[in-house]
Amino acid sequence: MEKLLLFCLFFCILQSCVSKQYLKKHGFSDDIKSIREEVYIVENNQKKILQTKTLKFTKNGRVKTSKTLDSLGNLIEKTEKRLWFEKRSYPNKLPYYCKTRWKPKQRERISCYTQKQYKQNEIIVHYTQNDMIDKIVDNFSTSYTHQYQYTNSELTKIVVTDKDNNLVDIIKVECISKDSKGNCLEQKKKYSSSGTIWITSFTFTYK
Repeated sequence: MEKLLLFCLFFCILQSCVSKQYLKKHGFSDDIKSIREEVYIVENNQKKILQTKTLKFTKNGRVKTSKTLDSLGNLIEKTEKRLWFEKRSYPNKLPYYCKTRWKPKQRERISCYTQKQYKQNEIIVHYTQNDMIDKIVDNFSTSYTHQYQYTNSELTKIVVTDKDNNLVDIIKVECISKDSKGNCLEQKKKYSSSGTIWITSFTFTYK
């Protein structure tokens, strides 16, 4: 009986710190080893690069490390997966230590702190029954909610509202091209509030 209680306690602690698989919740196949993302803004019918992000994954599809660079190659953010948290490092401020806690009803809470335990941000991520992102609720900085909408399991729209449920923005999402495995190679996002268009190009390394 004592061993059973200890096992249950360990299982509950483990579940509180385990995050959803990045690849699954973003609609990618689980045989990807790394992704390179290039984000562009479209101005005067021409693409201008904004940032580049490289993500490397663990065997079970979670982010092991990532590095985000600006258009000049300067570091914006670097992340490293640790046993119980994720460390996020920045060039001009203290690193954040982010912990994910699993909540009932397909939710997880992601909270980030400095080393002195000052909370920097917190979001609640809700998931669909097939583990895709349903909505993201910001509880700290903007208090915005991003509601994800899908057509045939493919992301097509993100509706952004404030804490009073007033509409802030509608982001229309379109996958322009896919590879032979069904992963999106080029994604277009159009923001209704500004008319801005972003293009993200994905390059995959498979296992």
